[in-house]
Amino acid sequence: MSLILTEEQQLLKSSANDLLNNKSPISALRELRDNNYSTFNKSVYQEMVDMGFTALTIPDKYNGLNFGYVGLGQVLEETGKTLTMSPLISSILFSATILRFSNNEQLKSKFLPLLMNGSHTMSFAIEEDFSHSPEKIKFSITESNEFYVLNGVKTFVIDGTTADSLIVVGKSKEEIVFVHVNSNSKGISIKPNLMMDSWTYATIEFKDVEIKKEACIENKKGLDLLNKILNIGYIGISAEMLGIIQESFDITIKYLKEREQFGVKIGTFQALQHRASIMFSEIELCKSIVIKALKGIDQNLENLSILASLSKSKLGSALKMVTNEAVQMHGGIGVTDDADIGFYLKRARVIQKLFGDVNYHLDRYAKLNGY
Repeated sequence: MSLILTEEQQLLKSSANDLLNNKSPISALRELRDNNYSTFNKSVYQEMVDMGFTALTIPDKYNGLNFGYVGLGQVLEETGKTLTMSPLISSILFSATILRFSNNEQLKSKFLPLLMNGSHTMSFAIEEDFSHSPEKIKFSITESNEFYVLNGVKTFVIDGTTADSLIVVGKSKEEIVFVHVNSNSKGISIKPNLMMDSWTYATIEFKDVEIKKEACIENKKGLDLLNKILNIGYIGISAEMLGIIQESFDITIKYLKEREQFGVKIGTFQALQHRASIMFSEIELCKSIVIKALKGIDQNLENLSILASLSKSKLGSALKMVTNEAVQMHGGIGVTDDADIGFYLKRARVIQKLFGDVNYHLDRYAKLNGY
């Protein structure tokens, strides 16, 4: 497997870089935070829609670009570099992917075009605890005549406060079931949870929420779909983590070249050069892991689960190391609001836990390899 991008993928990456640096630099995150922690800039997201970023993984049948997950991964990597907040992860990486691989043609035809043009946003509700435990889903989905009845609580729902609708995963007669429900349905209570990365997540409670059976996305091969979706999600999140790592490193190297102590640039200190070289080596390894995993999605590789947990665990450990080093090399200013690097540290701490931390994925990786 060649671990390089095609010319078209490189052009996509370059286009995403130009758009996000111009329209959504780190200063934009400051503005959203200072504006009562606004969730995302709708005009910027619409430009992302117009550039075709939301259509990259949608099949031709629904007027998508069918460009693949390697392409979407390049966009997510660039959003990581600028810490751009958008519904790409919730609406496209997860929700659109679930619809794409489901058997409900009615929901596909209705919502995939809406997700592509940005007129509808959707979020994936799976977590039920403080840690990622997809094997311990307890959310109740029961059948009642022509309805499904939903009861339970979902936590850490990305963009849960702004999504127009939700894809909820639960259990019905011990089987994994995916259903689609409007966010304003009777019996749904949404509580915002503000995290240190300035993103807003949600805890959503469902009390006897009735939905028609036509809203069922998958109820026969729910476990297979869940595994597939989670693998793709792990890899997509790893792509954003790669962008955070690279930008944190670049900001730090620039600082080392500018900051002076005792009349010399601190970048000339051999100890700091050694630490920077270790970070550089780790980043190069992370690049290879992420591109291999993204290609694994598009090529439908059998060992995708292994690649997914490998990328999430390795990127998680590298992200922690690089952001820690970045703040230490900046000194005390690194943890103040004046320095941009602090935002990368805060986002790193949240995204490391998102959909499984390093320990979860190391354990999963070991089990998948027979240990």
